[in-house]
Amino acid sequence: MTTAIVIGGGVIGSVAALALQRRGIATRLIDPDPDWRGASHGNAGHIAADEIAPLASRATLRGLPKSLFLRGGPVALPPRDIAAWLPFGLRLIAASRPDRFEAGKRELARLMAEALPAWRRLAAEIGAPELLREAGHFVVWDTAESAAAGRERLAAADTGTTSFRDVTEAELSHLSTLMTPPGGAVRFAGTGQIADLGLLAEALLARFAALGGERIQGSARLEGGGVRLDGGRRLEADAILIAAGPGSAALLRPLGHKAPLIAERGYHIQAAGAGWPEAMPSILFADRAMFVTRFRSGLRATSFVEFGRATSPPDPRKWARLRSHARVLGLPFAEPVAEWMGARPTLPDYLPAIGRSGRAPGLHYAFGHQHLGVTLAAITGEAVAALVAGDPPAVNLAPFSLARFERANRRA
Repeated sequence: MTTAIVIGGGVIGSVAALALQRRGIATRLIDPDPDWRGASHGNAGHIAADEIAPLASRATLRGLPKSLFLRGGPVALPPRDIAAWLPFGLRLIAASRPDRFEAGKRELARLMAEALPAWRRLAAEIGAPELLREAGHFVVWDTAESAAAGRERLAAADTGTTSFRDVTEAELSHLSTLMTPPGGAVRFAGTGQIADLGLLAEALLARFAALGGERIQGSARLEGGGVRLDGGRRLEADAILIAAGPGSAALLRPLGHKAPLIAERGYHIQAAGAGWPEAMPSILFADRAMFVTRFRSGLRATSFVEFGRATSPPDPRKWARLRSHARVLGLPFAEPVAEWMGARPTLPDYLPAIGRSGRAPGLHYAFGHQHLGVTLAAITGEAVAALVAGDPPAVNLAPFSLARFERANRRA
């Protein structure tokens, strides 16, 4: 392979395009979202190396009633979008069988073990090692009772290559100066954070261009052995990579690929965060399912798992609840507060789709990373670039093939 086209300019597509160009494969990056307004922009920037258990599990199903938005939780199932989330939910239930969950956990853990090492390599490649922070993260609880229960759950969980410990008195004292004193807290080691997502996007694209890569703003569709841009121009390449997030399923559907993606929408608010230390590790407020991260650009609170359509209007109640959480916790979200909503591309087994298509020569894909897009971007880019180049990837990609859904359809 000497030429490639990547459709999708979010964090997965941008990293993959850079990895291809670095291998000497002349790459064009077709970017319909040049400002990173989607999930690549709106997330918490957290490198969650501890999250090795797929969310498609019996434990998730058991906890769903208490997790619903109407009961104060983070999960929303809008009635208007029942045609989208009901079929997805049935597939999620099937994917939650213990055997499928254990197999998915085993494969996700292998991928996750490479996440931070790949990020170190990528940060060095783009000349911005300062964008990768490896200070771990805090998990805090509102009350001593919920802290005791939370520690018990963590002690029984597999957190992969990461570890956690109770916070020290000094750490707890520091947390208490920044917020309403928590009922308890632990600190993780082995996780990380991107210091600023906007600066990451700039650094990735600058390095891509410096290596000779070409970025084209606009949309495209597959056509024969190439792609057709929305302006009518046709491009051809030896390899095509679909990394278009929630739009990936529609691009692959004409070829017969079954990618049961759903738009799993999240929300954030962001303010200047005056008084919040820039070097402060991210904090998961476990009782509120809310992540708070200090970026260089400000303080951000993210939350919610809203299953539906990417085109449905946002629900202002989600932003209102984030503001309410911030007030109760004493967090510095003074107005003006920016609001964002975007869609994570999620598959029902909560594993990404990474692989080579058997339906068109040179066609590859990398999408469906749900909450782990930033976490897995660097290793995904390396792996898919190796696949395109004909080299063995550092991780086994067979479990992430779209064929898993097509086999399930045949059995059904």
